[in-house]
Amino acid sequence: MRSTTRPRLSNAVTAAILAAGLLTAGAPAGPAVAQSGGATPVGVDTVIEEAMAQTMPVIGRLVAQRTGVVAARINGPIGQFDVRVGDRVEAGDIIASLVDDALRATRDLWRAAQIEAESGVATKRAELQLRRQELERLEKLSDSSAFNPSRVADKRQEIAIVESEIGELRAAVAEAEANLRLAEINLYNAEVRAPYAGVITARHTEVGAYVQVGAPVVTLIDDRSMEIEADVPTDRVAGLAPGSFVTFRFTGGPSQQAIVRATIPDENPLTRTRSVRFAAGLPSELNLAANQSVTLQVPVGVPRDIVSVHKDAILERGGQRIVFRVVDGAAELTPVRIGEAVGQRFEVLSGLQPGDLVVVRGNERLQPGQPVDPSTQPSAVDAGASGSDG
Repeated sequence: MRSTTRPRLSNAVTAAILAAGLLTAGAPAGPAVAQSGGATPVGVDTVIEEAMAQTMPVIGRLVAQRTGVVAARINGPIGQFDVRVGDRVEAGDIIASLVDDALRATRDLWRAAQIEAESGVATKRAELQLRRQELERLEKLSDSSAFNPSRVADKRQEIAIVESEIGELRAAVAEAEANLRLAEINLYNAEVRAPYAGVITARHTEVGAYVQVGAPVVTLIDDRSMEIEADVPTDRVAGLAPGSFVTFRFTGGPSQQAIVRATIPDENPLTRTRSVRFAAGLPSELNLAANQSVTLQVPVGVPRDIVSVHKDAILERGGQRIVFRVVDGAAELTPVRIGEAVGQRFEVLSGLQPGDLVVVRGNERLQPGQPVDPSTQPSAVDAGASGSDG
């Protein structure tokens, strides 16, 4: 009987001890705890208020602000190609030339038509001057017997006809000049020029091929005016106001700064992201390429002031988060409600105030009201709230 009674009595005692321990952990400090001996050395940290600028990594890519197909502006066969894939061109450089013999002949034809029309105008002006002189002589005979009114009327009619012919010839001059300008424009467009500086990435035709207006000749990309584009989660876009700065880096490279240029108001319904463009002022010697990957540190939200506590101060007891504050040399159990992780700290939503001293080392075995000695400080406590939670 003894051998069976002892285990039952032992279990009951054990249960009572555990119950007493739980009650002690949740109740204010009693005299029994206060008589437990000297103060326990602990490491402490201060609850602080600071600006939270937490970031998260987002993979972006380089995009060229100017890139696309350079097309033919007139019809004609390709006579010469002046570039190859990979060649760099400056704005205005000739990329390809169309056969222009017919275009030159057309220009010369309209130039001759212009000269002819201008000569006709000069001839008619001289004739007009002659008719006016004849009319003036006839009008001077108005007081003599030789005056003939019908001849005066005929002469005035001849002057009107010559003036009309001059108007027609002036219109012919204007027409010839317009056609000459068109011919010169077509001749100029027979040389396909680079609209901006960049690198040839593709050739779409060859010498001898006949191209129509708008037909692609080459693809050109401006690699010296790159900017960064990233698909940012919609709930993180609020921290990317135009003009704000972010850091970024290429693989294996140093961190650099970029400025938010624009947030595109078009959300991807599948990924719930929006495209954001960043201006970076990238140097040309980096040999950059479109779609090259870049890692940006994007703010997780609008920067704001928060109260934060070191993560090592947080304990889980009875399904509740608690910390031990040091108050008058004793450990005071304090329930807390925490928010986002901020580097090595947690945002405090309730339970603590800036300046509170909390135990971060040696707090696992503390009991409420237990005397503590906070003279032993933690060797390395990260108080920064501006790191990445990557």
